[in-house]
Amino acid sequence: MMIPDGLFDQVIAPGMVPNQRATHTSTLPFPTVTPDIPIVHEQYSSEVGHKTLWVVCVLMGISSLVFYALAMRAPVQKRLLHTLTAFITTIAFLSYYAMATGTGIDIHTTIIKQNKLHVITELVKRQVFWARYVDWALTTPLLLLDLSLLAGINGASILVLMFSDVAMILSGLFAAFSRDEAQGWGWYAFACIAYLTIVYQLGYKGRHAVAAKDNKTKMFFGSISLFTLLLWTLYPIVWGVADGARVVNVDGEIIAYAVLDLLAKPVFGLWLLLTHDNMTRTTPSIGGFWAHGLSSEGTLRVGDGHDDA
Repeated sequence: MMIPDGLFDQVIAPGMVPNQRATHTSTLPFPTVTPDIPIVHEQYSSEVGHKTLWVVCVLMGISSLVFYALAMRAPVQKRLLHTLTAFITTIAFLSYYAMATGTGIDIHTTIIKQNKLHVITELVKRQVFWARYVDWALTTPLLLLDLSLLAGINGASILVLMFSDVAMILSGLFAAFSRDEAQGWGWYAFACIAYLTIVYQLGYKGRHAVAAKDNKTKMFFGSISLFTLLLWTLYPIVWGVADGARVVNVDGEIIAYAVLDLLAKPVFGLWLLLTHDNMTRTTPSIGGFWAHGLSSEGTLRVGDGHDDA
């Protein structure tokens, strides 16, 4: 039996022309994966914020020199408040120098939205000035110590003040570097609770402590402590609308904190030192080791020995 030419090719590849490759003609959709690219909001300072940092840096440096000069004019026994106040503005000067030069700044990413599969769909990259929190952690306890010595608050209350203050600042720092908004507002709540403890200790305990002093001291402490607490109340408000809700941009945040820092440190210090220098009863006088160092009695002397009989 004879097989027609081309029949074998038709059986193997029906419909194909010899020496021609087969092509896919399927209409089924080819599976594809489209990645979800999150929306990124970048929030950075401009030239306005940068210049503001330098201006405050210079003002803090000048204030420090003024306070050191006032300290040199006061007797050593009555120089404690001067020294603490000068340290406050000196630390603030170093902090603002770090921020102005870009050393004390970091870029933090906060997750804003996620879909049902926990895929990030929106986030914010914002500058965080961590040097500011280092400044506050060191200067605010010194400031509270100034007020505590002025009022005559006992040591136990001062210790609670110091601890509450450090807890407040650290909570604010952790809130600024939180991964998502819920964590940030949680740390913010802890900071507010710590601040209420400060208000109680300084407002209630301080008022009772200063009640035993003369009228001028009571009036002065009442005025300067109220001034301080009102200023400190504005700090968490600024944080809430800036780092927290991000309603205020970075430049607005820098300017707001700059004004508050200038009022809370140089203005506070100048008011404190000039007023209490004219009120001898309000000036803490410390002698002993602070003024004269260690005496020869009761100290260890190298080379002194007892000869055995």
